[in-house]
Amino acid sequence: MGTPVRVRILGVGMGPQHVTPEVAEALRTVDYVLAAEKSDDDRLLALRRQIVQAHPGPGGPAELVTLPDPRRDRSTGLTTAGYESAVADWHDARAAQYAEVLRDRGGTAAFLVWGDPSLYDSTIRVVDKVRALLESTSVDVDYDVRAGISAPQLLAARHRIVLHDVGRSVHVTTGRRLQEAVAAGQDNIVAMLNPPPERIDFTGLQEWTIWWGANLGASGERLLSGRLGDVLPAIADARADAEAHDGWVMDVFLVRANR
Repeated sequence: MGTPVRVRILGVGMGPQHVTPEVAEALRTVDYVLAAEKSDDDRLLALRRQIVQAHPGPGGPAELVTLPDPRRDRSTGLTTAGYESAVADWHDARAAQYAEVLRDRGGTAAFLVWGDPSLYDSTIRVVDKVRALLESTSVDVDYDVRAGISAPQLLAARHRIVLHDVGRSVHVTTGRRLQEAVAAGQDNIVAMLNPPPERIDFTGLQEWTIWWGANLGASGERLLSGRLGDVLPAIADARADAEAHDGWVMDVFLVRANR
């Protein structure tokens, strides 16, 4: 094997205010941070830069190395199989880009993951692909993971709720699979990776309670809660407000049947 490459996967919540001491310590050990650039005015990239600048190592802040994010099929009519295939192709393209940089640069690199790497994020999967690519060319890759504050944690804190009733469970899924969860008998559901509300099927849930939040922890944070049928019309406007304010939008919600 050649000179080993070290990768650190660091959960950073929703920005500088959520970086834990453990993650900050890890960030000070890296030579550079790898990040996908989604547009010419990528404000999430600007937040990553703030995080890097806030936690310099002995030689100063780590270099932020950006790569154009590969295109992904985001057609609204994709089947579940089509969606999963599109995401797999996207991950393969990302892994190939990252592997090339890591092979050329070596050293210790980091990925800054929004929320927590364990929950609806694929950085660990992508790094596993990178590892396989590099080890096939005799470059050894070692990586570790540091936890971050997740979106469901922030949602619960903002609304001052517990995500589940006493002795009961909470089901975590995506907005596009909400009805699948309901059909399976789930009645206390956190949904992440959500499209705009008009593309989520809320059929039959009008009497349920919803706790919704967008851009949690950011300056454009928006919160709504109440009977779903009453709150739903306002969610689209609040989501658009959050996106207009911050230049990006991520939302999460909890829906619960009234018992």
